[in-house]
Amino acid sequence: MKTEYDFSKMKSRKNPYAFKLKKPVTLRLSEDVVDYFKGMAEESGVPYQSLINLYLRDCLANSRKVQINWPQTNL
Repeated sequence: MKTEYDFSKMKSRKNPYAFKLKKPVTLRLSEDVVDYFKGMAEESGVPYQSLINLYLRDCLANSRKVQINWPQTNL
């Protein structure tokens, strides 16, 4: 093994794991939702933000869609 390496002659390449990186976002969540995931986090030992990500990833993988029923108004 060499004591020093010359990296200036190496070719650069893209990070092969870049697609797995997470993007930081700001979400406004109801307090009860945050409390629910924090409770699950305490039980499982997994950070609550990771649990929220896992849940959303599961929704994505199973093509779950939110049921939105807006009340009808007569204007």
